[in-house]
Amino acid sequence: MEPITPNPQDIKRALRTLLLAIGEDPDRDGLRETPDRILRMWKEIFRGYREEDRPTITTFPNESGAEEMVMDAGQYYSMCEHHMLPFFGHYYFAYLPSADGRILGISKVARVVGYCAARLQLQERLARDVVEMLSEALGGTARGFAILMRGTHMCKTMRGVRNQGEMQVAYYTGEFKTDASLRAEFLQMVAAAK
Repeated sequence: MEPITPNPQDIKRALRTLLLAIGEDPDRDGLRETPDRILRMWKEIFRGYREEDRPTITTFPNESGAEEMVMDAGQYYSMCEHHMLPFFGHYYFAYLPSADGRILGISKVARVVGYCAARLQLQERLARDVVEMLSEALGGTARGFAILMRGTHMCKTMRGVRNQGEMQVAYYTGEFKTDASLRAEFLQMVAAAK
């Protein structure tokens, strides 16, 4: 879905109203420029809604016929759609290339994770979004995907129960979904990557 382009002045007025609603003075020195700062921040952290920011995913012919598991790991940052508070953590991604298919430019995984995370998200949907985007780039030729995402959710940590908001999501497709030994190998690699 492409975002609407409202008048920035309307957004600034709305942000001023929110500041007033929590009991703040939007005209005091520390807050006077806050609506402008929030607009600039949103443009950056919600870039996942803009098609022009969608990463180009480089793939290559699998000339060597490799079928071994390929793994990548990194960090991600997102905003939960329920409270618009951050959640962040580590991802562990693996895929099984097809001998006669294509292979990923592995540095692109982090770009796809970052792009998909740059929306209001659920951790469960984020895992699926990443896999679907990478599968599409490979033309559906990969034999399977696995992703494990560990996250800390500020909506649980700083509000509500005010307890450590840790969550894990694992999503598998293809051979990872049907072969327990492949899942076990992936999880061993995840444990070794910590």
